[in-house]
Amino acid sequence: MALSDIAAGLEITAKQRDRGVAAVDDTDAPLAERLSIVDEDLPCSPSAAATVIEAYATGKSVGGAGRVAGVAPVTAAKTLHLVGEQVSPVGPRGREMVRDWLAGDLSRSDAIALTGVSERAFALAAYVETHESLPEARDAVEGALATEECDPLGETMSDVGELL
Repeated sequence: MALSDIAAGLEITAKQRDRGVAAVDDTDAPLAERLSIVDEDLPCSPSAAATVIEAYATGKSVGGAGRVAGVAPVTAAKTLHLVGEQVSPVGPRGREMVRDWLAGDLSRSDAIALTGVSERAFALAAYVETHESLPEARDAVEGALATEECDPLGETMSDVGELL
């Protein structure tokens, strides 16, 4: 297939129609208010959940965000999981062990030994495996967890001075 075949049927217009910008922005409402739609499903109040999310977004650890909000670290982790963050204390292989335990293929003690985590961390991993994140909560916090300054590949890049 040649470029002319790909471009067949394309037209060039001299004028472009301005259709405007279609946007719905409900981020003017405070985060706690936006989270109130999932109040029944959160492990803490919407205001505490908002504090956890805001503290976590500024770079605090899960436990640190929980302390700022006045909730236990596991409650903060559950909250962050329900709004779509990846907070499982085990990796992919550990998640597989937790699923095997949930299916009854492994004993709890064997699963904990194979994952290499504490009882608390295992309990959190089991919670993550048995609870889906809430779509309404993900929508409510959209943009609150993303920071413009955060570059996920920032640590992998070198400065010019490092090349010399």
